[in-house]
Amino acid sequence: MSSPSHTPLMKQFFAAKAEHPDVLLFFRMGDFYELFYDDARKAAKLLDITLTQRGASAGQPIPMAGVPHHSAEGYLARLVALGESVAICEQIGDPALAKGLVERKVVRIVTPGTVTDEALLNERRDTLLLAVARGKAGYGLAWADLAGGRFLVNEVAGDEQLEAELSRLEPAEVLLPDEDGWPAAALERSGLRRRAPWLFDPDSGRRQLLQFFGLHDLTGFGIEDRPLAIAAAGALLGYVEETQKQRLPHLTSIAVESGDGAIAMNAATRRHLELDTRVDGDTRHTLLGVLDATVSPMGGRLLRRWLHRPLRERDTVAMRHDAVATLIGGRGDEALRERFRALGDLERILSRIALRSARPRDLSTLRDGLAMLPGLRDVLAPLDSPRLRELSEALGEHAAEAALLSEALVEQPAVLARDGGVFADGYDAELDELRQLSSNADRFLVDLEAREKEATGIPTLKVGYNRVHGYFIEISKGQSAKAPAHYTRRQTLTGAERYITEELKQFEDKVLSARERALARERLLYEHLLDALNARLEPLRQCAAALSELDVLAAFAERAQALDWARPVLSPEPGIRIERGRHPVVEAVRDEPFEPNDLVLGDDRRMLVITGPNMGGKSTYMRQNALIVLLAHIGSFVPAAKARIGPIDRILTRIGAGDDLARGQSTFMVEMAETSYILHHASEQSLVLMDEIGRGTSTYDGLALAEASARHLAANNRSYTLFATHYFELTALAEPGSGIANVHLDAVEHHDGHGGETLVFMHAVKDGPANRSFGLQVAALAGLPKAVIRDARGRLAELEQRSHDGAATAPMSAERIDQPQQFGLFATSSAALEALASIDPDELTPKQALEALYRLKALS
Repeated sequence: MSSPSHTPLMKQFFAAKAEHPDVLLFFRMGDFYELFYDDARKAAKLLDITLTQRGASAGQPIPMAGVPHHSAEGYLARLVALGESVAICEQIGDPALAKGLVERKVVRIVTPGTVTDEALLNERRDTLLLAVARGKAGYGLAWADLAGGRFLVNEVAGDEQLEAELSRLEPAEVLLPDEDGWPAAALERSGLRRRAPWLFDPDSGRRQLLQFFGLHDLTGFGIEDRPLAIAAAGALLGYVEETQKQRLPHLTSIAVESGDGAIAMNAATRRHLELDTRVDGDTRHTLLGVLDATVSPMGGRLLRRWLHRPLRERDTVAMRHDAVATLIGGRGDEALRERFRALGDLERILSRIALRSARPRDLSTLRDGLAMLPGLRDVLAPLDSPRLRELSEALGEHAAEAALLSEALVEQPAVLARDGGVFADGYDAELDELRQLSSNADRFLVDLEAREKEATGIPTLKVGYNRVHGYFIEISKGQSAKAPAHYTRRQTLTGAERYITEELKQFEDKVLSARERALARERLLYEHLLDALNARLEPLRQCAAALSELDVLAAFAERAQALDWARPVLSPEPGIRIERGRHPVVEAVRDEPFEPNDLVLGDDRRMLVITGPNMGGKSTYMRQNALIVLLAHIGSFVPAAKARIGPIDRILTRIGAGDDLARGQSTFMVEMAETSYILHHASEQSLVLMDEIGRGTSTYDGLALAEASARHLAANNRSYTLFATHYFELTALAEPGSGIANVHLDAVEHHDGHGGETLVFMHAVKDGPANRSFGLQVAALAGLPKAVIRDARGRLAELEQRSHDGAATAPMSAERIDQPQQFGLFATSSAALEALASIDPDELTPKQALEALYRLKALS
């Protein structure tokens, strides 16, 4: 790098690379972005492009890899998706005017959290940049969506709350001080960037924010008393200005997103409920996959934000419910959704306008979106809903901007402003005049060619043009002797001579100058158009936000009608009462009808101990009720006949577990960690799902832990708890005054009359504990060899006999809990077996079969 024998070009490259050593450098050379040395080797592997060696510098070959500049966005998108950052080093001088090497400069740095280009973004997911500062009081968080123009902050108390926020936000890039002691949840994020610790100083952060927003204090943002949030916001803002190298006029304020206003969910709960992603990475069979009927990308992003932040504020959510009901009653959802089909992503287009990176077709999309506003207001006018009226007003009046764009732009403008062809005829007199000169060129050339043929007597004479030599008169070699004296030779070809005349030269200068001047005029007009739109940026952004919410509410209305969902009631009275609830995702993917079930929880019924066979539907029942509660608190209707839900502050789950080998934790350790979090954080207003606590260890340890956890939740936390278990001993917890009740999901065996049995899961929740286990039958369904099932059945009979004889000791040492009798497949009385053997099902009438069933029940 320091060698004086490097070529001037390589010295220029090394100077730029020295300023950005940790990112790939796209170095503009003509029509390509070239990468050199280690950057070239790395990019060749990541992008699967050719690594070459061309030329030499300092006596060594130069490793190179390049991508065409006109298709660079696709390569950038792939690199950003891999978590890489790229510095774009452009030629900033005019090669035609440069004396020597063209000057180059890094004009921006593309990072995973700061991308705004349409081709680099997931249209239905926010791309967030997050900065985290820490102190004695906890952590300060600041995150920005540059593509959407949002800037928010929050403060959390500890590691668990930080992990929950990281899980909720899913940032594309995370900025941390380069210090030790960070929790694993922060260090394991993709797109992690270590920054100098002094960049996260609250005082310098405050000064930076005041300077950026042009304020004397931060009182208006409500963050003066949040030093950690200020520190994080300052660090984030510094990073954005460093990478974007331009003003950010679309970041006009900071919003505080306090956790107090939302139903809290930790990372495990979001994972277990599969809100938008399953464990296997599938996004279709999730709650978002079923719920997302939004038409526009910005509506889809808003819905995802709502889904991850259900609100505790009942009035806000009730207004959404009212809006959805009004749309359904007035059929307004269909009219809105039909209009939204022509609506582009105005939110991100407005951000690109603010950053002055908007393309001509962004502006035509904005033009078409503003043109539909009067029609949207006509749809909303007769709908009597407070929230719909507010959104109609928030759309604003943008007739002037709509008229400006309609007058200025052609119907389908060029892709790039530099190519011209953006502005309509009649918009600008000077541009029209310059275009007229260019458009008349063809007619002039035809006339000139006819005149010269006649004047010279050369019938094969042609007038032409190419980009290198300009305009010319071409005469074949055989006729070149007839060229008049005033013809000046311009180029000699194999079979022809090309000439120029003074008249043609003057025309060339005039036409080429007109074309260049027309392009320059269009560039100037384009800048003026962006200026005019930026002057009205904030009202336009409010309009885009209103359109997003209308899209989500219309989608809720469509889903409610298509899936037969009902309006929930958020009550100030404690308790949860759900009638005929269903699991929205399971119901959507099943071909068979879904069996609905009720849920009743209140002051005297705080916990349900749920028993029943594996595969019987215990987990589905628990999840469906959590999802119904969540849906109700984002403003959606719910998959139930009725739902009345009191105040809820948290949803906490412990469903399933697996090894976390990266952190050195076994399945049981993960299970206990999740259980511990619930026992420490659940309150009387929390909904808790506990599934099969204690399965990761021995029977006695597991039973003891399960019972102790259940007792603690019921007596101390007093949460609304669904406690599914395979320990039948726990059904004894449902004592009078305990607040605990037993329910079960049942299954029945169907005998085919030929010695075969089929196990049928009923999926219906009934009061009381389960009275038998179907472990062996489920194992048979799973395909275990028949010999294994026979051996297991024999061993089960031995264990049951020991239990009958009192040989087995109580599984609990501190307190004995009587175990309900567990019957196997053939553990039936001999009298019942004899009576069953005497029945010929083919000879029975329906009435006789029913009487026989009652006799058998009496004998069992």
